[in-house]
This record gives sequence, structure tokens and C-alpha cells, in this order.
Amino acid sequence: MDDLEGLVRRQLYRMQGFSEDVARVRAREVSEDGAIAVEVDGNGALRNLEFSGDISRMSPEEFERVLVDTANAAAQQAFARLSELITDFNGERSEQVGG
Repeated sequence: MDDLEGLVRRQLYRMQGFSEDVARVRAREVSEDGAIAVEVDGNGALRNLEFSGDISRMSPEEFERVLVDTANAAAQQAFARLSELITDFNGERSEQVGG
């Protein structure tokens, strides 16, 4: 019974650690021209947005394209990091179950 209790406790700590790691995922991307910087969390939600004075030289269409492209690049980075965390977590889980 003590072994089972210990296993459950370790699994609970692992889940808590995984949840904390996921909550800390952030990705930041800056446009090629440096005019726009976007930071997102692991869900791809916007956390921070910065503009330089260079945006004043952009057309509305260019601004929109650069903003969307930069935000998309940041989200892709965040999703890649999240995917790594999930893969690592699942790998540890199968090692514990199998071993």
C-alpha cells in the first residue's frame, strides 16, 4: 500500500510540475524590420505587443500583414515548446508505467 501511495504522490507532483511548465510557456517574435514585437503564451494568446515608430511608414495593409505574420510566428514557437513539454511528459509517463 505504501508503494501505491508513493506512486500516486509522485504522479501528482509530476502533473503539478507539468501544469506549471505549461503555464510558463511564452514565445516572442520580432518582425524582420523590427517594427512589431509580439509575445504569446502557450495557448497562442497575446500577452504583449510592442510597436516601434517604423509602423508609421507602413500602409494599413502592410501593417496588418506584418502584425499577423509576426503573431503567427510567435504562436508557432509557443506551440512547438508546448509540444516538446507534452512529448517529454508522455515519455516519462510511459517509462514509469513500463518500468
